[in-house]
Formats: sequence, structure tokens, C-alpha cells
Amino acid sequence: MIDLRTLSRRGFLNMTAAGAASMMLPAGLVRTARAAEPLPAIKEEDAVVGFGHVGPISDEGWTWAHHQGLLAVKEAYPKLKKILEVENIPYSADATRTYRQFVSEDADIIFDTSSNGDFLHEVVKRAPEVAFLECNGHVTMDNLGWYYLAHWYPTYVIGVAAGHLSKSGKLGYVASFPVASVYASTNAFLMGARTVNPNATVQTIVINSWFDPQAATQAGTALIDNGCDFLFGIMDEAGYLQVAEKRGVWAAMWNTDIRRYGPNSYVSSVLIDFNKFYVDQVGKRLAGTWTPSETLFAMGAGVDRDKWGEKVPAEVGAAADAVREKIMGGWSPFVGELKDATGTVRVPAGQKMTEVELYNWDWSVEGVAGLTA
Repeated sequence: MIDLRTLSRRGFLNMTAAGAASMMLPAGLVRTARAAEPLPAIKEEDAVVGFGHVGPISDEGWTWAHHQGLLAVKEAYPKLKKILEVENIPYSADATRTYRQFVSEDADIIFDTSSNGDFLHEVVKRAPEVAFLECNGHVTMDNLGWYYLAHWYPTYVIGVAAGHLSKSGKLGYVASFPVASVYASTNAFLMGARTVNPNATVQTIVINSWFDPQAATQAGTALIDNGCDFLFGIMDEAGYLQVAEKRGVWAAMWNTDIRRYGPNSYVSSVLIDFNKFYVDQVGKRLAGTWTPSETLFAMGAGVDRDKWGEKVPAEVGAAADAVREKIMGGWSPFVGELKDATGTVRVPAGQKMTEVELYNWDWSVEGVAGLTA
């Protein structure tokens, strides 16, 4: 049996009661995770910073975005003794070895940019003098915090655009693994689309990878062959966008603006930006004020939709952006009644889903196929 916890750079681990309680806050707030003593200050010229990635920095997606954060740190702190960076870290004991190597090279703060869970936590426990931050983590320790982004909000906005643009109402989704980030993404996408077309559906194909251009291309082709005229997904490259361009259907992406691979099909992207966060965290470590925190980036502050594609009609962009403005004003679209794919009520009428529920979403809403067995 596959342990999904080891597969998800954006998935979920079991959450402690304290962690869950702290997440019941508006997206974008930062909480001190534990009453830990700050790690001592360190001179910039003596400091070593480490970054560990799940993919290649050339992916123009998830890992590329984290690498931009590294470059921002380098620019903000040009006197740093060393910046360590390792790409393509597997979800295995190799991850543990990589982070142990960072510690042996005297790293003062280490960013695990793709939730390695217990493979990282084993190292954290043995290096109390080192600050660790895990992207999409859920566990906190005296020297470990986590950070992530509320991507379900811009995804909902893109879903509204999809509802306007799709003629068939059949939306396709290229998924990595059946993990929380994918459930949240597919659900938010369809919920946004159904505000325009109540009969819209999402067909999902899981390719068991975050970065596999060939598999993403094949999945995109199969979805279009099955009648989908709008593709979305959570990939770290442009495979299915290129398919959409060739086949003349719409597509939305994740991570970065890669419209050049499909200028006529590109609708938008869930755009991410870690630069400010990384610079701030390194600054706190240097100043001796760093303590573990739980950070969820709000829409407009680390995650948002990209500017609309050139072929997107102005009225479609305006309709979707009107919804975006409501969300920015504090409105949440994630309110019951919501049923899962089996027709069971999961969120009662009038009840708003909390941020922790959105972060840990592990079931499909009615109309999403391909994830829930």
C-alpha cells in the first residue's frame, strides 16, 4: 500500500490538536507554533542556509519558484557564508541523508520546500541548534515550523472563468497523487465553475508524479479525447498546456506564468511567490529572533491568480475578478451544503469550512471523478 504522506509535497500529515486549533484563523495570519526560545543570533558572514527541493529548478514551476526565493535571499544577504541547494530529492531515506549533510555543513536554517515528513523530522530532532521550515508540513517542534499557501481561493476564481469558457461543461484535471492539495484544487475548481454552469463536471487523471511531461501530455490528450474542453492541473511543467494549444482548448496552470507554451489556450495560473517569506525567515535567524511558526499565505500575499491570458474575453476576466474581490474582502465560497462523490453530506447547509478543513481536504465533491475510489 502506498503511504500518501510520503508522496505529497503539498499533501497532508496527521495534525495535532494544537496545530488544528491554530489553523482555525483567516488565511494569511502567522502563528507562533510553540513557546520555544529563539535560536541565537548569528553573523551574516558566518551563516549557512540550505534549500532542499523535490524537483529540478529548471521546471519553471514549483521548484523554480522556490529557487527564486533562494535568489532573493542571496540578494538580501550578500555576505552569507554559503547557500546549499539540492534538487530532485526523493521521498526516501535519501532525503534524510541530504538533510543530515546540510547539518554537517553547518547549516543554520534549512528549508524543506516539499514536505518530506518523517524523513526530515528525524534530522530535526537531532539538530536542535538548526532552524527548519517545512513547506506543507503539519508538525511543529522547538526548531521546526511550516508554511503553505491557500491555493483553493485563486483556484475557485479560475474555476469561475472555466465555467464561462467551457462549452461542453466537461473540465479535465491532470493530477499528481490523490492527496489533500489535489482534492482541494479539483473541488475548488469545480465549485467555481458550477456558479456559472451547475452541470459542469471534472474528470481527473492521476499520473503519480509532480513532474512528468510525457505522462502529463498523455493525460491531457486523453481528457480532451473524452470531451473535455478546459484543462487544469497541478503539474510543475507545461505538458498539458502544449496539448491544449495544439487541440484548441483552454488551459490553466500552476506555479508560474508559462503562457508562452500555449499563448492561445492559456487562461491563468495559480501563481506562487515565496521570496518575501524566505528573506524574512533568514533575517529572523540572523537576528536571533527566529522561533517556529505556522504560516498560510493569503490570496494576494504569496498566492494569487496570474493575469488573464490574451485570448480570455474581457467580460470573462471581469466576472471572475468580481468573485476574487469578494474573497479578498473576507467572503468564503466554501459553505455547505456540500456532498461528496457518493452523495453523502460532508458539510451541512450554512456551515463554512475552516482553513484546516480546506488544508486537509481528503474527499471529492459531487461532480469530481477520478480521485475517490
